[in-house]
Amino acid sequence: MRLHARVVNVLAAVLSVACAPAFAATTYVKAGRLLDVESGRVLTDQAIVIEDTRITAIGPAASTPVPAGATVHDLSTKTVLPGLMDAHVHLHGDADLQGYRRLAISLPAAAIKGAKNARTTLLAGFTTVRVPGSPGYADVALRDAIANGEVEGPRILAGGIAIGITGGHCSDNNLLPAEYKAVGEGVADGPWAVRQKVRQDVKFGADFIKTCSTGGVLSKGTEVGAPQYSLEELKALVDEAHALGRKVASHAHGATGIRNALLAGVDSIEHASFIDDDGIALAKKHGAVLVMDIYNTEYILGEGEKAGFLPESLEKERRVGATQRENFRKAHQAGAIMGFGTDGGVYPHGLNARQFSRMVQFGMTPLQAIRSATVVNARLFGIDKDVGVLKPGYSADLIAVDGDPLQDVAVLENVGFVMKQGRVYKNTAKE
Repeated sequence: MRLHARVVNVLAAVLSVACAPAFAATTYVKAGRLLDVESGRVLTDQAIVIEDTRITAIGPAASTPVPAGATVHDLSTKTVLPGLMDAHVHLHGDADLQGYRRLAISLPAAAIKGAKNARTTLLAGFTTVRVPGSPGYADVALRDAIANGEVEGPRILAGGIAIGITGGHCSDNNLLPAEYKAVGEGVADGPWAVRQKVRQDVKFGADFIKTCSTGGVLSKGTEVGAPQYSLEELKALVDEAHALGRKVASHAHGATGIRNALLAGVDSIEHASFIDDDGIALAKKHGAVLVMDIYNTEYILGEGEKAGFLPESLEKERRVGATQRENFRKAHQAGAIMGFGTDGGVYPHGLNARQFSRMVQFGMTPLQAIRSATVVNARLFGIDKDVGVLKPGYSADLIAVDGDPLQDVAVLENVGFVMKQGRVYKNTAKE
């Protein structure tokens, strides 16, 4: 009885500790320069106070004392800004596994690659990404594993299984001959089949819906500008997704497919390579975001043959790249909403920030490019009350770089400090 009583007392003590409210960890960040992405102002000698995962105070360091017991990160020689966001990253694919090489990648192998690439992307300064479709809902599993602290990576918005037509880009498997009877996971033809696929994606945890309303560069047998899905089918898809509280991202290169997707009410157009004046006007009218991946053409054309890209894909990219960049300039000048999305995985993961220089080269100011990857994407993702800016009450997602990104946006390619939700994942000063 004495032993039993002692065990009970020990267990009770352990449980009382385990069940007691955890004390919030306090962090104090000294920022030599702090970029306010909303106003465009750079504030000097600032301090950021963080309790657990959230910012509680920001102000001049001289009047913001270090709380007792706080962990201090001295970034007084750095520029601090919000964690970056990429709206189009294929974490489960690698740049050198293109074309027929994709057939050798099993679902377990893709899942492992996803975990590796997620960490690489986070350490590059991208604390939130949107994954527009993955095999077997691997993106949903990775999102949850990161959220549960099982692996390191950015906050993920998962697209589940991308939805498209028989033989279409992003949905079907066109690499094998007919006798293999290979059919992609996301194939759906007709309005009711499309609605069923949306419901399936929501059932298995998708945060948004990805569809394809034109052919693509990297698929076999699709013409990059040719429409996929009728307007009726696209309207059914968007109606179902919106009814279930999910936004829709539509891969679309050609002008007709872009127009159909916008008329159907999609929330973002991915790529938008051949968008015309009518498409730009429609995007503005409907408030749709254009996510144009204008960096990766260098990798495709420079490394594509070695990486296994299909010859037809290289030919299509030669037609697409320059036109897409000029249309990026035209859409931006016309006042369309421009998000930041790179198609990561088409080029090596971790190089996402190289797109900033291309965005500036084709018409944006550095501040506009940075806003596309912070406040604009936060609104597109529907999480702008939580991330995208550095303010009290917001998640403590922040990065730091040497130099001034408003003068040289390329400094964002070398992020030295990464914090997500109050936890430091990279600090080159200490390393």
